[in-house]
Amino acid sequence: MVFKYKEVVPWGRNLDEYRRMFDLSDQDLKLRILGCGDGPASFNSECNSSGGSVISADPIYGLSREEINNRIDDTYEEVISQTRDNQDKFVWDTIGTVDKLGQIRMEAMQRFLEDFDQGKTCGRYIEASLPDLPFSNNQFDISLSSHFLFLYTDNLDLNFHISAISEMLRVSSEARIFPLLDFNANTSHHLRAILSHFEDHDPELRKVNYEFQKGGNKVLILKRP
Repeated sequence: MVFKYKEVVPWGRNLDEYRRMFDLSDQDLKLRILGCGDGPASFNSECNSSGGSVISADPIYGLSREEINNRIDDTYEEVISQTRDNQDKFVWDTIGTVDKLGQIRMEAMQRFLEDFDQGKTCGRYIEASLPDLPFSNNQFDISLSSHFLFLYTDNLDLNFHISAISEMLRVSSEARIFPLLDFNANTSHHLRAILSHFEDHDPELRKVNYEFQKGGNKVLILKRP
């Protein structure tokens, strides 16, 4: 069986996961960070409450808190069910069980929901999506893309990936993308072409201290020349 999502679904991750997925150091977390497609992750809330500077951009932020919560409720069982049916594609050493995964995700999304209205008022949650971001050149130090680029290889073509990454590098001096796999734990067939296209951006495939999808333990790092 393979994953068959009809659209991007809200699925939140926490600060600890972001740190490990993107190999973010304590110093990195003090920089100006843009999260592209963060969805209902608690990374923004957790990092900013600790003195960080994170702005998240996602089209889902055009919805109300209640609408996002309803969308989470509508899709949660689908995600959990498909994960349960595809357990062999994941590494369970840290999380342990599908039920534990659900608990961790719901805790992150609940923290996001509690922070959303205030964060939106403060300008930390911006309704926007790649490849067109409403930010100025070099507004951020690092742009992150978590579980969007590469993951949706079957839905987003190579030109979209090139445009999206170029936009991340327009608004920040560095882009980090995780994972490099599609939904079925295969290395995205866009990766080789992306490495070639951005060869002047010092591409690095860095192994990280995070692996949930089997083989999904590398982040792509690109730096603007």
